Amino acid sequence: DEEEISPSTVFAIASILTGSAYINGSPQNTFVPGVIELAERHNVYIGGDDFKSGQTKMKSVLVDFLVSAGIKPVSIVSYNHLGNNDGKNLSAPKQFRSKEISKSNVVDDMVASNGLLFEEGEHPDHCVVIKYVPYVGDSKRAMDEYTSEIFMGGRNTIVMHNTCEDSLLASPLILDLVILTELFQRITFKVEDAEEFEGFHPVLSLLSYLLKAPLTPPGTPVVNALFTQREAIV
Repeated sequence: DEEEISPSTVFAIASILTGSAYINGSPQNTFVPGVIELAERHNVYIGGDDFKSGQTKMKSVLVDFLVSAGIKPVSIVSYNHLGNNDGKNLSAPKQFRSKEISKSNVVDDMVASNGLLFEEGEHPDHCVVIKYVPYVGDSKRAMDEYTSEIFMGGRNTIVMHNTCEDSLLASPLILDLVILTELFQRITFKVEDAEEFEGFHPVLSLLSYLLKAPLTPPGTPVVNALFTQREAIV
């Protein structure tokens, strides 16, 4: 009954202790260091966090394109409203804060990849807003505005609007994550000069393509660029 321990952490521990892989599809602070250590000790696969379905996937593609093209995004504003249980849960401040972090961090490594555009520690202004509107149900509205600096001090603004059935975007991700995780459980490999075959690290960073806030092994950099993530799988 400790407030600091989320229910999802309890589920993750139970899953690991029974030898079952655990994928965290929500942005809660599930994988605290002790849970990761437990997964490593029992050699059970874990992956997370937060399904990457629509708005964040587009963001990772667009920001990667802008930065690679030498166009400097200086402001990113993302607004959502939806009326399903996900929207209701996110109306609570603590749940929203974890979602805000997972949505905002998606551009960090792409920004850091171009030292000509961004000084060390510099980031675009990034604002994420999520509102609960019961009437719209599962029909999620997402609006984004990307403002960038261009040639000779000019400004470029891209505005996007997307309406989607939120659960229908997330459901195929669940299937893909289950299928891929089951496949990875059956794969072993041997590097040059190694005597025995081994499996992947228990923290399945290979699943990053499908998740907003990729969980990586301790000391491993996070990669959010979408096509780089995809290449890791294919």
